[in-house]
Amino acid sequence: MYLTQVYSVYCSCLSINRSLHVDSPPMVPGQSFSYVHGASSVSLLGQTVGQSLQAAADRWPHREALVFVQDGVRKTFSQFQEDVDQAAAGLLALGLKRGDRLGVWGPNTYHWILFQFATAKAGIILVSINPAYQLKELEFTLGKVQCKAVVCPTQFKTQRFCDTLRQICPEMDTAESGVFRSSRLPDLRMVIVTDSRQTGTVHVEDVMQAGSRQHHQELQDLQTKLSFDDPINIQFTSGTTGSPKGATLSHHNIVNNAYFVGLRLGFNWKVTCVPVPLYHCIGSVIGGMCMALHGITLVFPSAGYDSRANLEAIQNERCNFLYGTPTMYIDMLGQPDLHNYDLSSVESGFTGGSLCPPEVMRKLRTDMNVKDMIVSYGTTENSPAAFVGYPRDNEELKTETVGCILNHAEAKVVDVSSGEVVPLGDPGELLIRAYSVMLEYWDDPDKTSEAIAKDRWYRTGDIASLDRFGYCRIVGRIKDMIIRGGENIYPAEIEKFLHTHPNVQEAQISHFKIPHYVVFVDSYPLTASGKVQKIKLREEMEKKLGL
Repeated sequence: MYLTQVYSVYCSCLSINRSLHVDSPPMVPGQSFSYVHGASSVSLLGQTVGQSLQAAADRWPHREALVFVQDGVRKTFSQFQEDVDQAAAGLLALGLKRGDRLGVWGPNTYHWILFQFATAKAGIILVSINPAYQLKELEFTLGKVQCKAVVCPTQFKTQRFCDTLRQICPEMDTAESGVFRSSRLPDLRMVIVTDSRQTGTVHVEDVMQAGSRQHHQELQDLQTKLSFDDPINIQFTSGTTGSPKGATLSHHNIVNNAYFVGLRLGFNWKVTCVPVPLYHCIGSVIGGMCMALHGITLVFPSAGYDSRANLEAIQNERCNFLYGTPTMYIDMLGQPDLHNYDLSSVESGFTGGSLCPPEVMRKLRTDMNVKDMIVSYGTTENSPAAFVGYPRDNEELKTETVGCILNHAEAKVVDVSSGEVVPLGDPGELLIRAYSVMLEYWDDPDKTSEAIAKDRWYRTGDIASLDRFGYCRIVGRIKDMIIRGGENIYPAEIEKFLHTHPNVQEAQISHFKIPHYVVFVDSYPLTASGKVQKIKLREEMEKKLGL
């Protein structure tokens, strides 16, 4: 084992010497069991979110940090840092203090990322709220984590944020100076609106002007007291199997995850198109935190997802790096006037959420100039990334795996029944142990202990296999597994097969995996974040088919 560790470290050091901050797959000679470790000669960072942004502003003060195309907002690192300090001091002036929870509920706007960093600077815990949440989900979320304040626009598209909050908190109508006490949400004190002024709310401009010299000094003094192990963000899971759970992440979790993902992606100065939502870990961590740690420029094409806005932003802002899910890329590729856009600036891209089909990879290369698409795997509970590919990976690794184990992370695959580590290459449940594993599910010790063992291994609930180079293949979810004739079948396998239509020339599938029923539907039951609720879908089909 000692020889193996030395060899892995040697591989990483050798690669870093060849190209700054690039690591190599951790090949394990002769190992026969499913365990990998992302050995690295690059140390973990011991700093807070606020310290990370301050360092970026000091290093690249005049470089553009953020571009919100739809709203016409452009901020350099220095300008963004000044806004963050003003907002953080304003929050302290309004009575929020270290450890309080503040929810941000809305689409991709400048104020979302502003309050992401302002809360972190003030030691306030950001609660990322899905903008698609309806009244019941919102009330559950705010009550679960005892939010003291909510930041939101008045409305966006059909979602009327302020009206929904008034239904839960009618006390807003008679609130003086925007401060109220709610009978249904006793911890909630204020709603901060980011667009038009509303009765019973605090306007964002009032927050920006509220901080006095005393509050700025208080903010400055606070920086020496904050710990990088403090909780700083609560991200709610999508709740495909029940009520959403609040994955609680620390500065250490998200700072280091963004740092090592950025190194893996080869970030120096990239102009990055970010159509993914900020309320999700990919947007706020792989987006926002990578900006603060690697000095990349983030370009947000629109408040809500819009393929044409994405293509226009790539063309007009000369983006050379893209973020997106396979679904987003497929949507952009499907635009009838795609070839009218100048996408010659594009070099690489990053994807996660599901496997990117080979034909999509090929079209991205030929139609959108994406020379290297880098795949990944993660969960909200892992801050989020656990596996990330290398830009130099071949097509098979990019389409058949979800990347290689990230630096300073461990992974193992165990038998679902016995918990014993399975032979290398065999499928089983994927477990992760790393600096990036969440602190807990907020105020839910039972769910936390189910997910994280005493030895800190996090159970992903995914069936996967590992190879000797540290690459991971995802087979499916344990809860989605179908047992038919003694054989284990995972929907992901069937979905992958069906995805090849209509251009497939030849394919085969094991006879026991062929579906007995095929039902065409107009829509799927979805979670608030857009994931298919397969358990609910199964229940609907069982009822429909009389099974």
